[in-house]
Amino acid sequence: MTNTQKTEPKRVHIYPGECQKELPYDSPEIFVFGSNLAGCHGAGAAKYAHDVQGAEMGVGRGRTGNCYAIPTKDAEIKTLQIERIAFYVGEFIKYAKNHPRLHFRVTRIGCGLAGYTDTDIAPLFEGAPHNCELPDGWRNLCASIIAARAAGMTPA
Repeated sequence: MTNTQKTEPKRVHIYPGECQKELPYDSPEIFVFGSNLAGCHGAGAAKYAHDVQGAEMGVGRGRTGNCYAIPTKDAEIKTLQIERIAFYVGEFIKYAKNHPRLHFRVTRIGCGLAGYTDTDIAPLFEGAPHNCELPDGWRNLCASIIAARAAGMTPA
């Protein structure tokens, strides 16, 4: 006897304004999350990436499952300096530019468990291509920071 009862797809709310639907593994849509270099996906968006999107344990950087992991913590689960995170964001941006047919849904990496603010992290995505769906307000925040620099002001 087989169970033919239809179940609803798992819906997980990570942070306000972020994805709340399960993405199929063969989807051209990639879930981008903050990770640690050990690849222990035990909390926050990383847990969702592992549980729902197939991110592999032990892979803390780059493509894994239907995801892309951007490290915000080291292998000991300590928050990385913003300069290190900027390096990994740069790697991601290059990857996204080289894969224009994929759509990247970026979470508020670094703004949860790592403790950074949107103002700290959003500017790192300044050069993100249009196939990157950034969290609400991040593109506007980047534009504001660029305008402030052009006017010779230091953004707050």
